[in-house]
Amino acid sequence: MLKVLLHRLLISVPLVFAVTFLTFFLNSLAPGDLAQTMLGADGTREQYIALRADLGLDKPLVQQYGNWLLHAAQCDLGVSFFTQEKVVTLLNNRMGVTLSIMLGVLVVAVSLGLLLGVVSALRGGWLGRAVDAFSLLGMVFPSFFVALLLILVFAVTLRWLPATGYTMFSESPRAWALGLVLPVMASAFIAVTNIAKQTRDAMNDVMGRDFIRALRACGVSERSVVWKHGLRNAALPVVTVFGIVMVTVISNTVFVERIFVLPGIGSLASTAVQTKDIAVLQGAALYYTLSTVVINLLVDLSYSWLNPKLRFV
Repeated sequence: MLKVLLHRLLISVPLVFAVTFLTFFLNSLAPGDLAQTMLGADGTREQYIALRADLGLDKPLVQQYGNWLLHAAQCDLGVSFFTQEKVVTLLNNRMGVTLSIMLGVLVVAVSLGLLLGVVSALRGGWLGRAVDAFSLLGMVFPSFFVALLLILVFAVTLRWLPATGYTMFSESPRAWALGLVLPVMASAFIAVTNIAKQTRDAMNDVMGRDFIRALRACGVSERSVVWKHGLRNAALPVVTVFGIVMVTVISNTVFVERIFVLPGIGSLASTAVQTKDIAVLQGAALYYTLSTVVINLLVDLSYSWLNPKLRFV
């Protein structure tokens, strides 16, 4: 188990470097820069050159990235050029909102996706076809389209749930939960459909194997055969798909938070792109990359738990 963990951590280090440098590089290719945004249309050429020098934007890109990396290694991600707040503080204050969405998606995707997949595998028929149809819809329609559709139905037409906004849990647990229902549903749609389809296909394969027939012949209860033996042996491909869709959910939170006006890291990153706030954008990219690394670690640890042979690979 420890070997698996160390191996994943080692191969994750180049990923962090690659993503953060790529963010720096792509930001440099975008039209305009932070100095131009801060000065606006009234700034002179001399003011622009002086401000670029003050911000360090006149230095080579590699040197700028090296300076940022040196400070990041000391847990210093700089300050926002517009609010003058520390980037770490900005991100940590918004982390709770993004984590709330991701944990909600985790609960919904695992419970509903596994349930639909197992039931459709055992019953088949129209339920199996429905899972296929929903899986196709999950791949066709992006999260922001699903979010707008959910707002139209549940917030505008039925008026059951709030369309936008976020309430702190300490202020009102009920309002906090209701405000997260639509964002979680929009983010979880693709996860539920993909996990349900993968679970159904894996369960169809496992339930036809000899050891399942042997368990039934020995008088083991059907409930134990399905949920203890069948689902565990079908879980490896499901865990793989789960890891992929959860990484997709991370990127989808940018659009979902923007649509539902949630003060999360995604909406902060979106604003940073528009204002060319490099420090905030780099910090958000780092946090998202670390979240991806954590998900991959959990997937690898799940492999080892589900299949003891992999603990010694």
